[in-house]
Amino acid sequence: MIRFDRFSKRFGNVVAVDDLSLDVPAGEVIALLGPNGSGKTTSVKAAVGLLVPTAGEVRLGPDGAAATNPVARRLCSFLPQRVVFPESLTGREVVEFFRELRGAPPARTGEVLRFASLNGAAGRPVHTYSGGMVQRLGLAVATLPDAPLLLLDEPTAALDPDGLAAFYTLIHERRREGKTVLFTSHQLGDAEHLADRIAIVVEGRLVAVFGERELARHLADRGTMLVGTDRAGDAALLARVRGVAPGAAWIGQELLVPGPPEVRPPALEAVRSAGATVTRLTVQEARLDTLYRELVKERT
Repeated sequence: MIRFDRFSKRFGNVVAVDDLSLDVPAGEVIALLGPNGSGKTTSVKAAVGLLVPTAGEVRLGPDGAAATNPVARRLCSFLPQRVVFPESLTGREVVEFFRELRGAPPARTGEVLRFASLNGAAGRPVHTYSGGMVQRLGLAVATLPDAPLLLLDEPTAALDPDGLAAFYTLIHERRREGKTVLFTSHQLGDAEHLADRIAIVVEGRLVAVFGERELARHLADRGTMLVGTDRAGDAALLARVRGVAPGAAWIGQELLVPGPPEVRPPALEAVRSAGATVTRLTVQEARLDTLYRELVKERT
């Protein structure tokens, strides 16, 4: 449904995106993660036809039309990172304007206002809205058309709990309807809980793509076990444990055993077979932020 094929974009001497290839099939929710300036916004803007590639191409839909083609653009609904509306208009007037622009039925105005939890403020001018309310109004506008592609650039920025709940509901509903969603985020928890796949870009290059199974495997490999014993710092004990867990090391008074869960039982058995007593045991599973920081550090 969305295909980046060796897509590159330069602004003068600045390389914003370099040779990005990524396929997003119909019905998938994919999160694009990366540090500031990594090319996330450029990629999303190219997907909705707002930027022309310097090299490569971005294609949309079952027929693979170029993203800049008006036919392809009609498949999309887009929420930009910075949402700006005429401040003298009310929230309802903003929604009504975009509803008519996109040809949505009149009933959609009330539906999206309820979805965005703006009913109580829909009659107020936008200049009275907080940043979070403006973001929720943006979500309401983005959900007006029944578009098969929804592209959201930092959709959770400034959202309060009600707005976050609305956003989570939106993603779950779009997935259930078989729609395709591409969103960027700095909130790793949102990506981990909502996305079918996570793509990580650093300095304009795609460095990793994880589905649920791949992510679980990578996180498992980065878990740790800390073992306190009555023989802290013992070199012979460490050597025995390294026979089953090569990365083991003394960290202060505790033995650090990195690796997936299956390494832990033989490591504990090695401690006991060496005649040591386990006095304390702590297991820490890796999180997405750990893997994310590792990948970013490797590429910068």
